[in-house]
Amino acid sequence: MIVADQKPIEEILQMLEPYKRVLFLGCQSCVAVCMAGGEKEVGLLASAVRLARKQQGRPIEITEGAVKRQCDDEFNEPWAKTIEQQEAVLSLACGVGVNKLSERFDLPILPALNTKFFGEVERQGIWTEVCAGCGNCILHMTGGICPIARCAKNLLNGPCGGVRADGTCEVSRNGPRPCAWVLIYERLGKLNRRQNMENLFAAKDWSSDRHGGPRQRIREDMLL
Repeated sequence: MIVADQKPIEEILQMLEPYKRVLFLGCQSCVAVCMAGGEKEVGLLASAVRLARKQQGRPIEITEGAVKRQCDDEFNEPWAKTIEQQEAVLSLACGVGVNKLSERFDLPILPALNTKFFGEVERQGIWTEVCAGCGNCILHMTGGICPIARCAKNLLNGPCGGVRADGTCEVSRNGPRPCAWVLIYERLGKLNRRQNMENLFAAKDWSSDRHGGPRQRIREDMLL
C-alpha cells in the first residue's frame, strides 16, 4: 500500500487562501487504510478548515466526497460535473491521484497529503516501508525481505560492519531497528535456503528505477 501523511493545517490553509469554493476529495484505498485521506479524514479536515476560515472572517464553501481510487479515471468521472463547478480541488490522495485529477481537469488540484512510501501495517498506528519500487526485484533470493527498502545503506551484499551485536542497525531514525540482512539470514534459515547468502549480487542496475524519467509498464496484450 502507498503510505502518506496529511500536511499541516497551516500549509493546507495557505494553499486554499485564494479560493472560496473547493471540493475536498478523498481516496478510499491506500491512504484510507493509513488514516490520511479516507472519507472520515475528509470530514475532519473540512470541519477544521471551515472553522479556521470563519475565524478569519473569510467563509469557504466546501463540498466533501471520496472515490474508490483516485488513480483511476473511471472512479473520478462521476465527480466530473461537481469538480468543474469548483474553483479548486483539495485531493486527499497520494501523488498519483493528484496527477490523475490534474491531467483530467483544468483547475488547480491541491495536494493535502505528503506521499511517503510503499509500506505495510507493522502494528496499530505504525506503517513501515518494505518496498522501494526499484524495478528489479530479488525477493526470491532474500526470503521476501527487500534489502533496498529495509537496509539503511541499500546493501545487496550484507550485512555491513555497522550491525550491532543484538542484530540491530547502526543507522536508525525512530529507535533501534533490526538489520535487514540479519532478518534475511534468519528468514532464509527457516526456509532452508541459507545457501542463497553465498551468492554475490552485482552492483544494482538503477536504470530500472528512475533512469530516464518516469517509468511506464506496457502490456501489449491488453492494448486496445
